[in-house]
Amino acid sequence: MTHFRTTHTGSLPRPPKLIASLMARERGDMPPAIDSEIEVAVHDVVKRQADAGIDLIDDGEMGKIGFAMYIKDRLTGFGGQTEWVGRRRPEMEDHPDFAERFAATLNTTVLSTPACNAEIRMKSLDDVRADVERLTSAAQAAGVTLDRLFMTAPSPGVISHFFGNVHYPSRRKYLEALADAMREEYEVVAGAGITLQVDCPDLAMSRHSVFADLSVDEFRREAAANVEVLNHALARIPAERLRMHVCWGNYEGPHNHDIELKDIIDIVFSAKPAGISLEASNPRHGFEWEVFADAKLPEGKYLIPGVVDSTNNYVEHPRLVAQRLLNYARVVGPERVVGGSDCGFGTVATMAMVAPSIVWSKLASLAEGARLASVAMAAG
Repeated sequence: MTHFRTTHTGSLPRPPKLIASLMARERGDMPPAIDSEIEVAVHDVVKRQADAGIDLIDDGEMGKIGFAMYIKDRLTGFGGQTEWVGRRRPEMEDHPDFAERFAATLNTTVLSTPACNAEIRMKSLDDVRADVERLTSAAQAAGVTLDRLFMTAPSPGVISHFFGNVHYPSRRKYLEALADAMREEYEVVAGAGITLQVDCPDLAMSRHSVFADLSVDEFRREAAANVEVLNHALARIPAERLRMHVCWGNYEGPHNHDIELKDIIDIVFSAKPAGISLEASNPRHGFEWEVFADAKLPEGKYLIPGVVDSTNNYVEHPRLVAQRLLNYARVVGPERVVGGSDCGFGTVATMAMVAPSIVWSKLASLAEGARLASVAMAAG
């Protein structure tokens, strides 16, 4: 019988005390016990994933302030100030009342996104090695085998989305510098036997923000350039040890200017990772399983559709989870589908939209829905 495996996108709820410590570190006040706090949190989150029935498990990004924001502390060159004024958000222009509400949520936290103003290099690999050690140790304690582990890292493209550039002469040169530096982190993770998930919201989200003034064709060229430098950074890692996450932004909002998956799917397919994680349950993109009826999934690749939403506090019924998995299974084959979440549940440590207890109920529902889908496939 086909067994639908389960996973999620990476970040999970962090304990309140750890969030406070991460924010203190962000402000430059290093809490003396932060390393032990992270270690305890990783052990707990690994066990909770296993207990919830999740097959492919990570460290929940416990030690990171944000899925991409942490990288400024690992790379040299980020001493400038990113200029956000002037970046258009068409959906916000369409819905100014929502824009006010959205801005108010952003004011509740401090996000540091300095611009690149000097040469980019990896400062040290000590932090990523510590991440790897914590995850493998926690997995061993929870009885989780190495082949079930994954770890996340941002793509060069999404780093360039959040962190402006005032040093390199072109966006391409900036991307290449990021790729050369990030290659080192990527290879440490994969070299430890852990599947590397590269977070690539830049391939979709950037269309309605950073590149809002571009045509679809112009944006496709930018996205293709992002994939080209990403593939360069991943050149020494086997495709089967890689997965990628593509999304349109992990927030509840109109999303009425999102580029459609059909317009970028060939570019996504051109990226090296075998696994492709996609939003698949939110109201704007829930229909896009249909894309794969025409856009044939390349040999050696598999899909990780988000079958639980990461921005609302509904607990999806397991039968709905099963239906969503089966939609994909019928067009690409059940052996090429892994159930996941639309995005992370703690993309930024201080901005979680889903209550922690509900996150774990969602993951339990995901596991049960995968079991129901497996039974349904077996029954024909």
